[in-house]
Amino acid sequence: MANQNGQRFVETMRSWLSGLPHDLKILFEATTDENLSREARELATGAIIYVVSPNDMVSNDGDGFAGYADDCIILRLALQKALAKEDEDNDFFKSRFPEFFEALQAELDICKNAMPELFSWLETKIPLLLKLEHKSKKVKQYLDDDELSEQLYEDGLEFRTEYPVDEDDLADRFKKASTVIEGIQRRKDQENRQ
Repeated sequence: MANQNGQRFVETMRSWLSGLPHDLKILFEATTDENLSREARELATGAIIYVVSPNDMVSNDGDGFAGYADDCIILRLALQKALAKEDEDNDFFKSRFPEFFEALQAELDICKNAMPELFSWLETKIPLLLKLEHKSKKVKQYLDDDELSEQLYEDGLEFRTEYPVDEDDLADRFKKASTVIEGIQRRKDQENRQ
């Protein structure tokens, strides 16, 4: 059973890793959707900053794709929290991306089952997204200033263009859950030492 859970985690994470550039677009859509609450838009902006900032990466010896696993999880946790309230605007936004939101809870559960302690640690980072800075600017500034918003969008385009992960590479090199889990554990241990 544990091996089956590990394989489900690998398959889920492969899908998340190969789709990260596309999923980042959903965050950008959320930041510009004025029907969403201000808090939801700020959380989405913080998640964008988390993903595009180079200093958040988990360093991995040769398994560069594993360094993006925390980004995939944070992105999903942020969107889940941002759109948790059942209301017409949130429901409409989710209906625009059914392939993402319909599977979201089940996929997060797979992740949580594979690495419960690390998943809980990543969940504690979600409120901190609102306090992140990118290029010395705060989350709220990126929402309130059109020029800064455009700059963040350009950084997102650059991230998507330079994103080094592809499905073939993942199929060849990502076969065990431990590849990603150990990378996130190293990140947690490194943070604890600081």
